Amino acid sequence: MSILSVRGATKIFGTQEKQALELLKQGWSREKLAKEKQATVAVNQVSFDVQEGEIFVIMGLSGSGKSTLVRMFNRLIEPTSGEIWIKGQDVAKLNSSSLRQMRRQSIGMVFQKFALFPHRSVLENAAYGLEVQGVRKSERMEKAMEALRLVGLEGWEQKRPDELSGGMQQRVGLARALANDPDILLMDEAFSALDPLIRRDMQDELLDLQQKMKKTIIFITHDLDEALRIGDRIALLKDGEVIQLGTPEEMLMNPADDYVERFVEGVDLSKVLTAAHIMRRPETISVDRGPRVALQLMRDIGISSLFVVDRNKKLLGVVTGELASEGARRNQSLQEVMITDELPLVSPDVVMNDLFALSGTAKLPIAVVNADGRLLGAIVRGAVLGALAGHVPNADNQAAPASVQAEGAHESELPLTITAEGGVER
Repeated sequence: MSILSVRGATKIFGTQEKQALELLKQGWSREKLAKEKQATVAVNQVSFDVQEGEIFVIMGLSGSGKSTLVRMFNRLIEPTSGEIWIKGQDVAKLNSSSLRQMRRQSIGMVFQKFALFPHRSVLENAAYGLEVQGVRKSERMEKAMEALRLVGLEGWEQKRPDELSGGMQQRVGLARALANDPDILLMDEAFSALDPLIRRDMQDELLDLQQKMKKTIIFITHDLDEALRIGDRIALLKDGEVIQLGTPEEMLMNPADDYVERFVEGVDLSKVLTAAHIMRRPETISVDRGPRVALQLMRDIGISSLFVVDRNKKLLGVVTGELASEGARRNQSLQEVMITDELPLVSPDVVMNDLFALSGTAKLPIAVVNADGRLLGAIVRGAVLGALAGHVPNADNQAAPASVQAEGAHESELPLTITAEGGVER
């Protein structure tokens, strides 16, 4: 469900905004308006929706209009034209009282500059937004303390800002915004002033917080790596216009034009693509079937192992051709012959960079499972290598056939021949 809807948002700075807007609609270029009318088109006909609970990144180089756009959401900057809706409310039609209430309760902001009061404690800084709202002291201190716990600053609440590192000061700013429990959190270049290592730590903190709180976060950055790392979706701005809107994978694999392609060239795919993007459809057999059925399935499909699952698709183990053949001869069940120990397992959000070591040593396909142990997909070594070359099976929602034999596949991933006597040959 959309929590924020932007329709045709435009901002023109100058003494003749309305006239410049009409000329813009007539086809005047940004450069011509600046030269002949001294009008600066900062944001030009921007439209998109932000879904509840997502991290939506607005990215662009300096001067692209991203900060101006974000400040239009809460009318810190008044739009020249267009519509902005937050939780079904037309922001442009809010009176002064309703606008103040929305800013205090629905939207939290975290800035590049920490903007902390040096004479106040960390706890008092975190509680400041609630103080402005008139929340009684005991309640606001309790909420501020809870926010400090969320950002890992418990025990530092009585310190002054100058006693904290830059990363810790930014955590205080984040706690101050979270203490208000806003519906939308606006983060304008929030980590740009931090050292690279601290910045990465803060990105991790934000992702961890998002797992717990499921906030709607609109994150502004000029850093592509940061956008790709934390964003569910990215809107790339150039000269006030959205050039491309999509997921990080869509930006990398299907750039909209030459500008986007140049923007994303050189990105390390292994740090962006996840197991969910490169996994293939898993070939499975129900645990209540027998080894002979498993052998027949392997022969039909052309593979040498099957994932054994229950009726809910929960992964129980793996059966290979050799084990199934032996089980058939001994009249055993799949449960008796399947491998259950030390199975190569990963979650769907593990980045490809973390799969290299496992894919190089695993003797079986890697199983991709969710938190409940349900089997989602399978990864073979060839898929990892192929993704590095830009061939991502799930990029277009098309899983590669399970029988695809990629160069470098494990021996256990090669086709089997089932002999007449029930034996197995490669």
